[in-house]
Amino acid sequence: MSAINSRTEIARGQMPAVPLTIEGSSVLHQMMRFRWSAWRALSPAKRAEIVRAAVPVLKRMEMQDAERSDSIQSALYSLLGHKGDLMLVHFRSSFEDLHRAEIEIAKLELSDYLETSNSYLSMVELGLYDSTVKLYESLAGRGIEPHSAQWVQECEELLDRQREAMKTRLYPPIPDTRYVCFYPMDRRRGEDKNWYTLPIVERQRQMHEHGMVGRRYAGEVRQIITASIGFDDWEWGVDLFADHPLVFKKLIYEMRFDEVSAVYALFGSFFVGLRVPAEKLPELLQI
Repeated sequence: MSAINSRTEIARGQMPAVPLTIEGSSVLHQMMRFRWSAWRALSPAKRAEIVRAAVPVLKRMEMQDAERSDSIQSALYSLLGHKGDLMLVHFRSSFEDLHRAEIEIAKLELSDYLETSNSYLSMVELGLYDSTVKLYESLAGRGIEPHSAQWVQECEELLDRQREAMKTRLYPPIPDTRYVCFYPMDRRRGEDKNWYTLPIVERQRQMHEHGMVGRRYAGEVRQIITASIGFDDWEWGVDLFADHPLVFKKLIYEMRFDEVSAVYALFGSFFVGLRVPAEKLPELLQI
């Protein structure tokens, strides 16, 4: 083994296990059932009054503020299947702002006819496996002790550069597509397979291969990954946005064959919905 390869192997053996990440928008998904029987019991005039009050609130929430660098936006979807009737997706700059959005919806008289069936709290995350491995190798190869002051400083410098370069991905607008597909997921950490015991270099390799599959669908589907470790029951949430739902099946099916999904991925419930602009709410509720 050459001296260079030897130093690289030693450096890899000294790498911390946790990859660097950068975070952006706070995200809340609200899945709701609509109380159709109670709604139908109202007079047409009362139903129209309730919807008239809700439309401007939803319209204001769905508008992206072009003057802000972060994402302040909500979107309403009509869900397909038995898991709910409506799904609200909120992108905000903080959990406090998400709470305000949640309360604003609850204050609408329309909320008297909504029952929460599920929800999901998370935060936009970009994992930096490639950059992390390169930096950790460089630091360890120079004999810099993990978590020392210089190690932390160079990690922070990398994170600052990446935050600036990736700002539009950290605070994205909600894509204006016809369909959304949302699902939570975990990495296996039990039985005979445990993602978290793999060396960081091996995880980096598998994630790179996984990402290459997604890139082939870049023109057809927009993917936003959110982290939920410590926030909700699963580890990540995935939102896919597209104008044609078939692409969800094709993308997710193809990804099942790469190693990181085939061996280490666990998936929660899938929610698929059609975008409902605020002005279309009367049509949706049959006013």
